[in-house]
Amino acid sequence: MAVDHPLSPSTIESLIQQCLSGDQSAWDAIVRQHRRKVFNVAYKFVGKHDEAEDLTQDIFLKVFKSLATFDRRANFETWLISVSRNLCIDHYRSVRKERETIDRAVDATELPTPTPEPGPIARLEERDRVTLLRQGLSALPAILRTAVVMRDLQELSYSEIAQKLGLPEGTVKSRINRGRTELARQLRHMGEAHSDSGTAHHFPGVHR
Repeated sequence: MAVDHPLSPSTIESLIQQCLSGDQSAWDAIVRQHRRKVFNVAYKFVGKHDEAEDLTQDIFLKVFKSLATFDRRANFETWLISVSRNLCIDHYRSVRKERETIDRAVDATELPTPTPEPGPIARLEERDRVTLLRQGLSALPAILRTAVVMRDLQELSYSEIAQKLGLPEGTVKSRINRGRTELARQLRHMGEAHSDSGTAHHFPGVHR
């Protein structure tokens, strides 16, 4: 892939002005010029290529929305990297907070029980299901896990999730579908490891 030559400050200034006037091609040029550096910042925070790709897209979306606030007297690339780092820090904090709340979101009391008063075996099976579900969620990339938890456990609508994450609804639906597929795969592998018990696990909130 060819690498674009660095753009002069005057060219960046012109592209920004065109972006603010609604020129999509100008924004594409800015993204193409700086995408690798923003991706590198994201990758240092998450350590996974796919997750860094998603985070890079989120960063550029939020940068685009705040482009009008950029002080033209400053260096654009310096501002962009600073914004990227701050957004990555926010992402890290939200992921850490989400991990702390997963145990509360995936609570045995919120899952249906086989009988109104389950016996000891049923309670053990229920705890097993919850444990596997927690492990499956923890194995997901943070971006996908957030979407699945908000939709299938917190039962938020697509529009509510889109608003909370600052993303288009189509992106939210895509992440939920990808997250469900990956979670189902994780649970299937975990279920095979527990197949000796002869118990079939059915996980609420995970829609095929």
